Amino acid sequence: MMQKIKQDSEIQIGANIRHIRLANGFGQTELVRQLQLMGINMSRETLVKIERGIQHVQAAQLRGIRDVLHTSYDELLK
Repeated sequence: MMQKIKQDSEIQIGANIRHIRLANGFGQTELVRQLQLMGINMSRETLVKIERGIQHVQAAQLRGIRDVLHTSYDELLK
């Protein structure tokens, strides 16, 4: 069973991912490609939905995003 992390009005995980991704100079396609190379199943469409806050992010996906973007859970979840 995949663990999903719910986004709520207090914590904007998707917006934080987008902000950190852009600050690191990553496009959506490049981030997804890096995640796929790590064995994390994600499409660009999925990333778009996560960043818009309309799809929950799976724990494995969040861990991969953290690693690719060289950030922390604290930054992603603030």
